[in-house]
Amino acid sequence: MNKLIVDETRPVALVGGGDLGEGDLNWALSLTGCLVAADGGACHALALNQLPSAVIGDFDSISPQTLAQIPPDRLFRVAEQDSTDFEKALRAIRAPLVVAVGFLGGRVDHQLAVLNALVQDIGPPCLLLGAHEVIFHLPARISLPLLAGETVSLFPLREVRAQSTGLEWPLEGLVMRPGGQIGTSNRALGPVTLSSDGPGLLGLVPRHHLPALIRALL
Repeated sequence: MNKLIVDETRPVALVGGGDLGEGDLNWALSLTGCLVAADGGACHALALNQLPSAVIGDFDSISPQTLAQIPPDRLFRVAEQDSTDFEKALRAIRAPLVVAVGFLGGRVDHQLAVLNALVQDIGPPCLLLGAHEVIFHLPARISLPLLAGETVSLFPLREVRAQSTGLEWPLEGLVMRPGGQIGTSNRALGPVTLSSDGPGLLGLVPRHHLPALIRALL
């Protein structure tokens, strides 16, 4: 396990080396107070004239030219290969919340690894910003100001029982599990409350609700 590197009382923006939507990093920074890069995410940050407070990873995706632009005291190489750079970064951050960009899109195996890490509660609660939605690990209970007709998806990575209010197809009585019952493409009737009896359930809501999710998790 790598050591604590970033210790913040404010939410942290974490940038990865995957697909990065236009404006996503600046949006994440406007909602947080500190920028951290996971390995190749440093390239995205520098391309947008943002210098990360810390760069964490095994550095197999960063060119020497990129490394040369970052002060040495901001570079934290974690050489072990048993975890992804996303996991390495989350373990090294203490903060109330992480908003992660540049981790979705691109290679499917990378995305699966990120989602697998998300439900393990490695480090702070984390919101993954994608091209169409925000993905988060469902806490014991959360209320969100969704609008009627908006898509709400729930995907289990462990067996879990969930409850809901405000969904067109309620979750009560469902046992959700990988390879079995899932909850994608549900619809909100208005504000929604979701709860689960344990960890392992991913929630997906439209990306414009990122600020509301931050407020709910804080």
